[in-house]
Amino acid sequence: MAEPISKRDLEFMLYEWLDVESLTERERFAEHSRDTFDAVLELAADLATKRFAPVNRLGDTQEPYVGDDGAVVLPDEIQSGIAEFIKAGLGAGSFDESLGGMQLPSVVSLAAQSWFQAANAGMSSYSFLTIGNANLIAEYGTPEQIDTWVRPMVEGRYFGTMCLSEPQAGSSLADITTKATPTDDGTYRITGTKMWISAGDHELGENIVHLVLAKAPGGKPGVKGISLFIVPKYLPDGTRNDVALVGLNHKMGQRATTNCLLNFGDGTYGTEQNSGAESTGAEQNPPAHSVPGAVGYLVGEEHKGLQYMFHMMNEARIGVGFLATSLGYAGYLASLEYAKVRTQGRPVDQKDPTSKPVPIIEHADVKRMLLAQKAYVEGALALGLYSGKLVDLQRTGDASEATRAGLLLDVLTPISKSWPSQWCLTANDLAIQIHGGYGYTREFPVEQFYRDNRLNPIHEGAHGIHGLDLLGRKVVMNGGTGLELLANTITQTIDRAASNPATAALADELRRRVERLVTVTMQVWSAGDVAVSLANATAYLEATGHIVIAWMWLEQLLAVADKTGDFYDGKRVAAQYFFTYELPKVDAQFDLLAALDRTTLDARPEIF
Repeated sequence: MAEPISKRDLEFMLYEWLDVESLTERERFAEHSRDTFDAVLELAADLATKRFAPVNRLGDTQEPYVGDDGAVVLPDEIQSGIAEFIKAGLGAGSFDESLGGMQLPSVVSLAAQSWFQAANAGMSSYSFLTIGNANLIAEYGTPEQIDTWVRPMVEGRYFGTMCLSEPQAGSSLADITTKATPTDDGTYRITGTKMWISAGDHELGENIVHLVLAKAPGGKPGVKGISLFIVPKYLPDGTRNDVALVGLNHKMGQRATTNCLLNFGDGTYGTEQNSGAESTGAEQNPPAHSVPGAVGYLVGEEHKGLQYMFHMMNEARIGVGFLATSLGYAGYLASLEYAKVRTQGRPVDQKDPTSKPVPIIEHADVKRMLLAQKAYVEGALALGLYSGKLVDLQRTGDASEATRAGLLLDVLTPISKSWPSQWCLTANDLAIQIHGGYGYTREFPVEQFYRDNRLNPIHEGAHGIHGLDLLGRKVVMNGGTGLELLANTITQTIDRAASNPATAALADELRRRVERLVTVTMQVWSAGDVAVSLANATAYLEATGHIVIAWMWLEQLLAVADKTGDFYDGKRVAAQYFFTYELPKVDAQFDLLAALDRTTLDARPEIF
């Protein structure tokens, strides 16, 4: 079985390109060294290959179900593997030491996480969501909330979720109907239904901490009226909160992760069950759990919930893109291994039928498909790790560096989520194609990689959502400073590459596309009609994403420099492939955008 991800490529990106060792010169990471980074990465690789990868198929074929007692049942091997992950302390990687974390750089934690995501996407999601949940509460919660909820999550005793979507609203958060009613004791009563909640119910830990978006009284219509609440499965006194599992959704992929429909405050877990005593009706100040509804604890201020939630959502968006990358990478390595050993056919210039068939990797079209995968997954991995380092620079830099890193990360986030979700899925498709008929059988892993990855273009917002975010907000906010920063940052790389004969031609190709990106952005917004300007936002997202990935490849080539060996030659050829086969695609997309085409906008529903 092929490794789920390339240890050599991670080492190259972390140490030869991103120079993560230099982060140890910063106070936050001063206790670390390359030795500690390598130890974490080695532990992750060992645990992922021994406890996660071997049960990837098991989690797919024996998906979670609700037992007779109402509890969610997962295979024992899944539970024990996650327990080993917790025991190793890997979920605590990037948290502050004061919270019990390792205080690792985010970029190193992401690299370690990629092993688990590539080995077993379904198992990895429980910790991924918990980390994001804990990070949000650590940022915006009160000291009491941090002590009550964050520390147990860092320890691995509690798990966390994010509860945004609702059956009738989908991802349109302006239309959610979940309500939050304040009570005299400072808590709230949450009533409503949340749908598609990954890891929404299970028995892996002592508690599940739900972060729930709901509308409190006095809020404005739409997203400005949304507040954020901590709604645990069990209250601090150990009683069951009124959070009820209605049912599990049966997914095409990532089946080891429960996906739930949850009711909050429907009376399933009533006051008598929770209080453990009969009510006398005489209490002047009844305990929180004796009042109908699910108990919720406000995070921050009322009506600023979406602002806070974006902390986890943006982290999750980068994480979903990274998951897509990891699955694409796993499929690429599996198809590469297969192409080296599968013999079939003969070279086109060899007509002798008595000659031996050759490994299919010798066929030009198979090499095309392998190069495409390599260009996609290694480009996406570079973007994910680069984004992780921006998080570290934002957290530890001076005011100027932190502001710059934060703005660049803000602009890159929709791309970091959507581009890998689209193109690493394409890589999985090519991995199936390389396997031929075996590719769509369950005896080989690539069909599961594809199904697992197909969820990621939907998780944390579809391409259309992120296209609107990029073109409608990110590149025009603050007078276009986000786009200006992105273009200038890419141009700095181009200028360095232009002085090197080995990369000068590629630098020129990318420079022309970056200049066109800036020009087309202005042309799109010259329409004077926001509906026209945003009609082809998804094409804008894809074109900008291709430019960003070309930038990532040019950065890698500069790190390769004149180093020799198959690994470095592989980088050179993959970069050449991307610039030759992929980057020119943006020209047609820019032509479409500049024309302010109205085809989709003017298509009447009646024609379909």
